[in-house]
Amino acid sequence: MDERRNIPATDQLLDEPPVAAAIERFGRDRVKRTVLAAQHRARNGEISPAEVVEEVRANLPRESGGLRRTINATGVLLHTNLGRARLSEAAVRALHESAGTCDVELDPETGHRGRRAASVRRSLLEAVPAAADAHVVNNGAAALSLAATALATGGEIVLARGEMVEIGDGFRIPELLESTGARLREVGTTNRVNIEDYRAAVGPDTGFVLKVHPSNFVISGFTSTVEVGELAELDAPVVVDIGSGLLTTHENLPDEPDANSVLTAGADLITASGDKLLGGPQAGLLLGTERITAKLRAHPLARALRADKLTLAALHATLNGPATPTARALRRDRAEAERRAEAIAEKLSAAGVPATAEASSATVGGGGAPGVTLPSAAVTLPEHYARPLRGADPPVLSRVEHGRCLVDLFALDPADDAELTTAILGATSPSPGVAGGP
Repeated sequence: MDERRNIPATDQLLDEPPVAAAIERFGRDRVKRTVLAAQHRARNGEISPAEVVEEVRANLPRESGGLRRTINATGVLLHTNLGRARLSEAAVRALHESAGTCDVELDPETGHRGRRAASVRRSLLEAVPAAADAHVVNNGAAALSLAATALATGGEIVLARGEMVEIGDGFRIPELLESTGARLREVGTTNRVNIEDYRAAVGPDTGFVLKVHPSNFVISGFTSTVEVGELAELDAPVVVDIGSGLLTTHENLPDEPDANSVLTAGADLITASGDKLLGGPQAGLLLGTERITAKLRAHPLARALRADKLTLAALHATLNGPATPTARALRRDRAEAERRAEAIAEKLSAAGVPATAEASSATVGGGGAPGVTLPSAAVTLPEHYARPLRGADPPVLSRVEHGRCLVDLFALDPADDAELTTAILGATSPSPGVAGGP
């Protein structure tokens, strides 16, 4: 008899308890595709009919949104490939509360249409006293695009050559600005610029002077830049892209520009991202004078770039809730991290995993605090553990350094340690001769 006759029927597989539970969570069509794929493998002789049930169970969907939750043990706090800032518990609750119908553009008192993002605007102004007005768009690049379009289309943007940066994945600030219809007026050299360079460039065609924080590199040596206070004396608006979204000064990041200080120094407008040092969702923040911000809000492009209700809800919760995971990580000391690493390494060693604990250095990442290293600690494993850790459930992203796999704790709360330990124990290590990737 052909063994393929023993392949379980589709309805029988769909009635299996874990499969039925998956249908409730992910939908019948999505789960059924998993069932059909397992049956197809059995018909092709890749697995036996007796293995079909286990094949289905092993490949059931695990995530609703197509993105898989991952443990960030890289030592990079705001890892762009891992979604940058981890949302706070308050922001996650806000996403759930606003997922249905909500008063995103309704004034409950009058029953009439209300101003979109009014509560977020109030929260930003409370957090940044030097700002007279605020507006939110869908990401940091959108914020700069809106400013360039509303203030400089057909005119010039004066920008230092050393600040014409590429910020990752081939994305270049000059190309973004020129796409809005503005012309760039470059001043200074790669390493040096002075106020006279700006003064000579500003004229009747100047839409604004732009200062960009070089958020992912450092130029040292024979260099000079012009501070915002000096630029504010020019006869042109000053826009500053601070990048990382730090709203006020931070004692552990003294050289990182923050919105309140830059506006106090004389900037007319700042642009920033919400999913970096602010620790919130992806969003573009614009804070500055009432005249300029009102002009941006009234521009037709503002409609195309507006933030959705989920972003606004999460941003409001970030601004008004308890400390975010990003804020907690930046205040964590090395002694605490070393104690955690030692406890994890001890549990792993007891289970036969060759693990040790050691001090390490972490970075902010995500376009924030370039060149700054922060004290951390890591669990050290043989290099070949990196690959199976990426295949763990949930995946663990580590870093390979000097022939070792470092599981860095900087971006993780202490509450994550038990899950991290379980994931490492569940990862199947290949033989030491098989190289693992970073």
